[in-house]
Amino acid sequence: MRVTRVYVDAPLVIGQRRQVEGSAASHIARVLRLEVGDMLTLFDGRGGEYAGNIDAIGRGFVSVEVREHRPLERESSLDLTLAQGISRGERMDWVVQKATELGVSRIVPLLTGRSVVHLDVRQARKKLEHWRAIAVAACEQSGRNRVPEISEPHALAGFLLAPRDGARLLLSPRAKQRLVDIPSAGVPVTVLIGPEGGFSEDEQHTAQAASYIPACLGPRVLRTETAAVAALTILQQRFGDL
Repeated sequence: MRVTRVYVDAPLVIGQRRQVEGSAASHIARVLRLEVGDMLTLFDGRGGEYAGNIDAIGRGFVSVEVREHRPLERESSLDLTLAQGISRGERMDWVVQKATELGVSRIVPLLTGRSVVHLDVRQARKKLEHWRAIAVAACEQSGRNRVPEISEPHALAGFLLAPRDGARLLLSPRAKQRLVDIPSAGVPVTVLIGPEGGFSEDEQHTAQAASYIPACLGPRVLRTETAAVAALTILQQRFGDL
């Protein structure tokens, strides 16, 4: 039987007890209906995972005894950054979830000229917390023991000005070179993908001036969330661990 995996946002130490609270505790107790004595797998994002067993269930919390540490790593050898134009609602949620499953190291949400989503400071903070929760859940499901970094939303212009190592790729349906034909991506890799309406001409020119290489996914124009998954899959298959 598969053992439930739970992320704990605090250092785990063998022999100590940790309380799982909030929606995670509710899921364990009410949805999965686990009981005292049942086993869990815990991870704190610092590497590896821990065996644990439930020793108490209360109102709004589950207490777990931390036991054996397992030095398992399921991270990709490819240091991959997804710089993604923010799309609406469930589309962006889906990108965060699938990018996490596909092993990205970090996700940078971008505000662009054609973004239909506009965020003030409070909304941006709330969105960031929401996306991080989605990434945590994707790690729990996929077996990852390290949660990818998700940065605060950046304006595209500021992001392009920041120094960046490795290969820089710009996904563009009009590019002559296909992503699958990129000869050598180098390490690390940053892939830049626009929102629903894509990047404007000026944004694409600015990206190219910042050393981003245009590449396409073939003759069809894909939706932004489909393009993200396709691009990450190709890069992981060619240079990572798929």
